[in-house]
Amino acid sequence: MIYLVAYIAVIYLANWAIQAFGPVPVGFGLMAPAGVFFAGLAFTLRDLVQDRLGRAWTIVAILGGAAFSALLSPQFAFASGAAFLISEMLDYLVYTPLRKKNMIGAVAASNLVGLVVDSALFLWLAFGSFDFLAGQVVAKLWMTLLAVMVLWLVRRKSADGLNAA
Repeated sequence: MIYLVAYIAVIYLANWAIQAFGPVPVGFGLMAPAGVFFAGLAFTLRDLVQDRLGRAWTIVAILGGAAFSALLSPQFAFASGAAFLISEMLDYLVYTPLRKKNMIGAVAASNLVGLVVDSALFLWLAFGSFDFLAGQVVAKLWMTLLAVMVLWLVRRKSADGLNAA
């Protein structure tokens, strides 16, 4: 349930950050709406929710995050909810078949597919523009790399703990 709550929270926080901070630098001279960092974490949390609770709960989390976000901005709530739902469908096609073979590779591959589609769709629905697309992709790549490294370390530590026992 921690992953479910965290997933709902990052969807809300992504929309809150856009409202609170607007565009921020993300590296390489690029800018993106501040919520991009939370949205980048959302992809990995989505995979963890799907693993632990199933696809239906993943959809519930997206709808819940969008509903809470509507308190901040109905426009951003709709844009993020639609973008997360579409990228969830793509995630199901990429992550789900790969996760049993290589979970870390599955997370990386599904995040890459999801971040591009999610970014383009969100920007179009929220702003009617692709001006921040390169910045969105770069920032979400940063967050994907961070999430994959953390997952790798956790899995390595868990394996080391099992081998020591």
